Amino acid sequence: MNIDLDGRTALISGSSQGIGLAIATELARAGARVVLNGRSAAALDAAEQQLLTEIPGARVIVVAADLATAEGVETLLAKVPVVDILVNNLGIFGAKPALEIDDDEWRRYFEVNVLSAIRLIRTYLPAMTEAGWGRIQNICSDSAVVIPEEMIHYGMTKTALLAVTRGFAKAAAGTGVTVNSVIVGPTHTEGVEQFVAELVGDELPWDEAQAKFMKEHRPQSLIGRLIEPKEIGNMIVYLSSEQASATTGGALRVDGGYVDSILP
Repeated sequence: MNIDLDGRTALISGSSQGIGLAIATELARAGARVVLNGRSAAALDAAEQQLLTEIPGARVIVVAADLATAEGVETLLAKVPVVDILVNNLGIFGAKPALEIDDDEWRRYFEVNVLSAIRLIRTYLPAMTEAGWGRIQNICSDSAVVIPEEMIHYGMTKTALLAVTRGFAKAAAGTGVTVNSVIVGPTHTEGVEQFVAELVGDELPWDEAQAKFMKEHRPQSLIGRLIEPKEIGNMIVYLSSEQASATTGGALRVDGGYVDSILP
């Protein structure tokens, strides 16, 4: 399948590292001009250099702004008034006993993980529908379906994003704009490497440590390994393409078979 995103502009929120940067890299590899976003200018500069090292000549725009706030979106809009592809990747997570999550924490998780996506969709969808083409993807998690006991506030936000996705897909019906969720499973990032070391010990080589972690702590996975961020990027590239024109309102899984159900 030949996917060519030349001429398209793609915004990826929270893309200074990890999954967001991997998504931006794969979109750039397919020819899109990519907008990197984060709160730290220094981190964004490093991300831009990493992307350009991997893909020389890639077209990159960098916008330092906190997209969990209306002010941050205004900053972004002033620099990038129109996009063809919107990937809502921005999110926070952390473990906390359910009864210790106070009102402020519930609000913070909702504002960062859900309202930021809603605000960006509301900002960019009208121009997409007017142009008759657009792609919106919300990065969700297996935690949307299998709510983690230690992170119910995080799981709640990802479940909410599934509803947001379906609702906005209906709002964009018949316009040439597609709106989808991508349910991500256990993924290989620097933070997860540290997490694995804490659980299985740091004396094992990475391949052995990963295998032990998956067998003992993520046995539901059907691939028996962590997902590489690039694999998530591959799904985003497909959903951003002309070839995915009939896929909308869906919750597509890049979870390695982690969620034990036929449907989300």
